[in-house]
Amino acid sequence: MDQIDRNIIAQLARESDLTSEALGERVGLSPSAAHRRVKALEQRGMILGYRARLSPAARGNPSTVFVSVTLTDQRQATMMQFEQALAHTAQVSEAHLMSGESDYLLKVLVREDDSYERIHREVLSALPGVHRLVTQFTIRTLASEL
Repeated sequence: MDQIDRNIIAQLARESDLTSEALGERVGLSPSAAHRRVKALEQRGMILGYRARLSPAARGNPSTVFVSVTLTDQRQATMMQFEQALAHTAQVSEAHLMSGESDYLLKVLVREDDSYERIHREVLSALPGVHRLVTQFTIRTLASEL
Protein backbone atom coordinates (compact mmCIF):
# COMPACT_ATOMS: atom_id res chain seq x y z
CA MET A 1 0.00 0.00 0.00
CA ASP A 2 1.51 3.32 -1.04
CA GLN A 3 0.86 6.90 0.10
CA ILE A 4 -1.92 7.40 -2.46
CA ASP A 5 -3.76 4.32 -1.14
CA ARG A 6 -3.37 5.59 2.43
CA ASN A 7 -4.71 8.98 1.35
CA ILE A 8 -7.68 7.33 -0.41
CA ILE A 9 -8.48 5.37 2.75
CA ALA A 10 -8.24 8.53 4.87
CA GLN A 11 -10.56 10.42 2.52
CA LEU A 12 -13.12 7.60 2.44
CA ALA A 13 -12.97 7.21 6.22
CA ARG A 14 -14.02 10.86 6.53
CA GLU A 15 -16.58 10.81 3.72
CA SER A 16 -17.46 7.37 2.37
CA ASP A 17 -19.84 8.57 -0.34
CA LEU A 18 -17.27 10.53 -2.35
CA THR A 19 -17.61 10.17 -6.09
CA SER A 20 -14.60 8.94 -8.03
CA GLU A 21 -14.28 12.43 -9.45
CA ALA A 22 -14.21 14.13 -6.03
CA LEU A 23 -11.90 11.48 -4.59
CA GLY A 24 -9.54 11.79 -7.55
CA GLU A 25 -9.37 15.57 -7.10
CA ARG A 26 -8.47 15.18 -3.42
CA VAL A 27 -5.73 12.59 -3.98
CA GLY A 28 -4.37 13.82 -7.31
CA LEU A 29 -5.73 11.12 -9.64
CA SER A 30 -8.13 11.00 -12.55
CA PRO A 31 -11.62 9.73 -11.68
CA SER A 32 -10.98 6.40 -13.45
CA ALA A 33 -7.64 5.89 -11.67
CA ALA A 34 -9.26 6.72 -8.31
CA HIS A 35 -12.05 4.23 -9.04
CA ARG A 36 -9.53 1.49 -9.97
CA ARG A 37 -7.57 2.12 -6.78
CA VAL A 38 -10.71 1.91 -4.63
CA LYS A 39 -11.78 -1.35 -6.30
CA ALA A 40 -8.28 -2.79 -5.75
CA LEU A 41 -8.40 -1.78 -2.06
CA GLU A 42 -11.80 -3.45 -1.74
CA GLN A 43 -10.54 -6.66 -3.39
CA ARG A 44 -7.50 -6.76 -1.09
CA GLY A 45 -9.79 -6.46 1.94
CA MET A 46 -8.51 -3.02 2.95
CA ILE A 47 -11.98 -1.51 2.53
CA LEU A 48 -14.62 -3.74 4.08
CA GLY A 49 -17.69 -1.73 3.19
CA TYR A 50 -19.50 1.57 3.43
CA ARG A 51 -22.18 2.78 5.80
CA ALA A 52 -24.34 5.75 6.59
CA ARG A 53 -23.53 7.75 9.73
CA LEU A 54 -26.80 8.08 11.57
CA SER A 55 -27.75 10.88 13.90
CA PRO A 56 -28.41 10.03 17.54
CA ALA A 57 -32.11 10.72 16.91
CA ALA A 58 -32.19 8.16 14.09
CA ARG A 59 -30.62 5.61 16.45
CA GLY A 60 -33.16 6.25 19.23
CA ASN A 61 -30.98 8.73 21.16
CA PRO A 62 -29.06 5.94 22.85
CA SER A 63 -26.99 6.17 25.99
CA THR A 64 -23.67 4.36 25.82
CA VAL A 65 -22.82 1.83 28.50
CA PHE A 66 -19.63 -0.22 28.74
CA VAL A 67 -19.94 -3.64 30.31
CA SER A 68 -17.04 -5.84 31.41
CA VAL A 69 -18.02 -9.49 31.25
CA THR A 70 -16.33 -12.27 33.19
CA LEU A 71 -17.26 -15.79 32.11
CA THR A 72 -17.58 -18.80 34.38
CA ASP A 73 -14.44 -20.24 32.74
CA GLN A 74 -12.28 -19.68 29.69
CA ARG A 75 -12.86 -22.99 27.96
CA GLN A 76 -13.22 -22.70 24.21
CA ALA A 77 -16.76 -24.09 24.29
CA THR A 78 -17.87 -21.50 26.87
CA MET A 79 -16.35 -18.65 24.89
CA MET A 80 -17.84 -19.86 21.60
CA GLN A 81 -21.33 -20.19 23.10
CA PHE A 82 -21.06 -16.70 24.56
CA GLU A 83 -19.81 -15.19 21.30
CA GLN A 84 -22.46 -16.91 19.19
CA ALA A 85 -25.25 -15.68 21.46
CA LEU A 86 -23.72 -12.22 21.57
CA ALA A 87 -23.85 -12.00 17.76
CA HIS A 88 -27.66 -11.97 18.04
CA THR A 89 -27.79 -9.26 20.71
CA ALA A 90 -28.96 -6.08 18.99
CA GLN A 91 -28.10 -3.74 21.87
CA VAL A 92 -24.38 -4.61 21.72
CA SER A 93 -22.69 -2.42 19.13
CA GLU A 94 -19.12 -3.59 19.85
CA ALA A 95 -17.57 -6.54 21.63
CA HIS A 96 -13.90 -7.08 22.40
CA LEU A 97 -12.08 -10.10 23.82
CA MET A 98 -9.84 -8.60 26.49
CA SER A 99 -6.76 -9.36 28.53
CA GLY A 100 -6.81 -8.51 32.23
CA GLU A 101 -9.51 -8.95 34.84
CA SER A 102 -12.53 -9.42 32.58
CA ASP A 103 -12.93 -11.59 29.51
CA TYR A 104 -14.94 -9.24 27.27
CA LEU A 105 -15.70 -5.55 27.02
CA LEU A 106 -19.06 -4.71 25.45
CA LYS A 107 -20.31 -1.39 24.16
CA VAL A 108 -24.06 -1.36 24.75
CA LEU A 109 -26.41 1.23 23.28
CA VAL A 110 -29.54 1.81 25.36
CA ARG A 111 -32.29 3.51 23.36
CA GLU A 112 -34.28 6.20 25.14
CA ASP A 113 -37.39 3.98 24.99
CA ASP A 114 -35.58 1.13 26.80
CA SER A 115 -33.76 0.74 30.11
CA TYR A 116 -30.35 -0.63 31.00
CA GLU A 117 -31.94 -2.50 33.90
CA ARG A 118 -34.05 -4.52 31.44
CA ILE A 119 -31.10 -5.15 29.12
CA HIS A 120 -28.94 -6.23 32.08
CA ARG A 121 -31.58 -8.54 33.54
CA GLU A 122 -33.14 -10.02 30.39
CA VAL A 123 -30.34 -9.88 27.82
CA LEU A 124 -26.80 -9.69 29.19
CA SER A 125 -27.28 -11.81 32.31
CA ALA A 126 -29.00 -14.45 30.18
CA LEU A 127 -26.03 -14.90 27.83
CA PRO A 128 -24.41 -18.34 28.21
CA GLY A 129 -21.39 -18.57 30.50
CA VAL A 130 -21.79 -15.17 32.16
CA HIS A 131 -20.43 -15.12 35.70
CA ARG A 132 -20.13 -11.39 36.39
CA LEU A 133 -21.08 -8.09 34.74
CA VAL A 134 -19.46 -4.76 35.69
CA THR A 135 -21.13 -1.72 34.20
CA GLN A 136 -19.79 1.76 33.52
CA PHE A 137 -22.09 4.51 32.26
CA THR A 138 -20.81 7.10 29.80
CA ILE A 139 -21.12 10.70 30.91
CA ARG A 140 -20.14 12.24 27.58
CA THR A 141 -18.67 10.95 24.32
CA LEU A 142 -15.70 12.96 23.09
CA ALA A 143 -15.00 11.11 19.83
CA SER A 144 -16.86 8.45 17.92
CA GLU A 145 -16.81 6.72 14.53
CA LEU A 146 -20.62 6.53 14.49
